Amino acid sequence: MGWPGFAAVFASFFLTHSIPVRPAVKARLVAVLGARGFGLAYSALSLAMLTALIRAAGSAPHLTLWYQAGWHRPVAHLGMLAVCLILALSIARPNPFSFGGSGNDTFDPDRAGLVRWTRHPILLALALWAGVHLLPNGDLAHVILFGVLGGFAIAGQTLIDRRKRRDLGPARWDTLNAARKAAPRLQRPRCWPEAIMRCLVGLVAFVALILAHPQAIGVAVI
Repeated sequence: MGWPGFAAVFASFFLTHSIPVRPAVKARLVAVLGARGFGLAYSALSLAMLTALIRAAGSAPHLTLWYQAGWHRPVAHLGMLAVCLILALSIARPNPFSFGGSGNDTFDPDRAGLVRWTRHPILLALALWAGVHLLPNGDLAHVILFGVLGGFAIAGQTLIDRRKRRDLGPARWDTLNAARKAAPRLQRPRCWPEAIMRCLVGLVAFVALILAHPQAIGVAVI
């Protein structure tokens, strides 16, 4: 695959990922699929597009910018473990500050979990995923891939802050944010069994990613 093909897959990736921030398009899809159906379909589409984009980067012309060092992969493994745990502890949790929250009307700043540390834990996980993948992938195509996605995750936090502040109203958003920052940094989980189960899911997902990486991406990570 040449650079035009890589660029075309990249454009398709961003086109599909614009769906959640286009209220009219999302509303029509939710009306057809239902909220749960839309969530499942969009998650599957996102995963498929990400896999296609990574494969496209691997097929693009190779131009080395730096070589892989011995410590790159272990650091990437630790980073990906953190990514899996962050996602497991954040997905389908109350979070009125970001997209994809579940039961946002029940949000409690004193039991905010990772939201106490960041308003956008899922975007933080995406930025961390991109950052740790930059280390062992020093060719131009992968640097473009992970650099752009990492920058997208960081810039997206500001864009979502603006949208959510407008949707909630400045006064409500400021009140919730102040309460979040005033809460204890270390908080007990709302439900210990759920927290333990989420951590186990994160660990299982980490192992599954390592095992599936050669088949899904075409590169062994161990």
